[in-house]
Amino acid sequence: MAPVYQTTASSPPWITTPCVKSLSLSASAHCEVHMKLEQFQPSGSFKSRGVGNLVWRVVQRRSQMNHGSGAKTHFISSSGGNAGLATTTAAKMLGQDATVVVPETTGKYMRNKITAAGGNVIVHGPTWREADDYVRSLVAEDPSLAYVPPFDHEDIWEGNSTIIDELYLQFGGCPPSVIVCSVGGGGLLNGIMIGLDRYNWSDAVTVIAMETEGADCLAASVREGCIVTLPEITSIARSLGIKRVSDKTWEYSQMPNVKSVVLSDAQAAMACVRLAEEENIIAEPACGVSVAACYLPVLREVVPDFCRDTKVVVILCGGSSISAETLVEYRSQYSAVMTAQL
Repeated sequence: MAPVYQTTASSPPWITTPCVKSLSLSASAHCEVHMKLEQFQPSGSFKSRGVGNLVWRVVQRRSQMNHGSGAKTHFISSSGGNAGLATTTAAKMLGQDATVVVPETTGKYMRNKITAAGGNVIVHGPTWREADDYVRSLVAEDPSLAYVPPFDHEDIWEGNSTIIDELYLQFGGCPPSVIVCSVGGGGLLNGIMIGLDRYNWSDAVTVIAMETEGADCLAASVREGCIVTLPEITSIARSLGIKRVSDKTWEYSQMPNVKSVVLSDAQAAMACVRLAEEENIIAEPACGVSVAACYLPVLREVVPDFCRDTKVVVILCGGSSISAETLVEYRSQYSAVMTAQL
């Protein structure tokens, strides 16, 4: 039976998630690795924090403006999948309506999940950019609609920063040495950096920003010394499929404690296979690329003073566009990587 999440307009539509030590990842990485289990969020991904915070704040503001009349807000999101599912989940938990405009690359599996959660799905355009442009045009025509971007909004970053609030309590006020997170448009990275600043942890924590080849807009920007827009997304990690990071993400990427790392689709996919076998956790390649940092010598190469006592937190960001059948396909397609590289 699926868990029941209860919330009201006065309580946020996300939950505190466990952070547990992984014996298998620790053995592979030769240090102490903890998993922050964001797949337990109501929408199945960390997006419940950021997107959920934006939805929650809009409901609060409009309730105050309408003097608590109870009038519903219709939220409309542009998303390749997980942000739209988070929008729908948060909206329904708060008694509101939701529409998600997805690009043609969003598969039926994810579209059905959004519909099952109570959202209306519209397919528009070949990429997220066209879907987002369409959403913005609808909001311009009908200002009563509440626009929900997938990553580029201060309320989203603030919601994502609650991960650090929880880590502060879970680690007894002592910062980990490293946080590993995946980067698409940068909403998660932005939230982590905001949270680190809140607790004066920025100088103590190395943040490794993981991407896959073909969805590596942050790494491309770091190489060029300016924000780069990718011509197209070619990675299987569609949840990372944003051609350009937010301006704030680019700003944070210049911080000395932020390290940009890119791995292949094959490495991310086989990390997903190993994670399922060793930890009984099913994750998308967008999450798997962060896990792969523990199977490969990434930590040893980029973390200052790396040793057995280095404490690493991997953000298992979750995601719903994955199935057991897909993992079987990954094993068949990329099996040589497990032996040769992971």
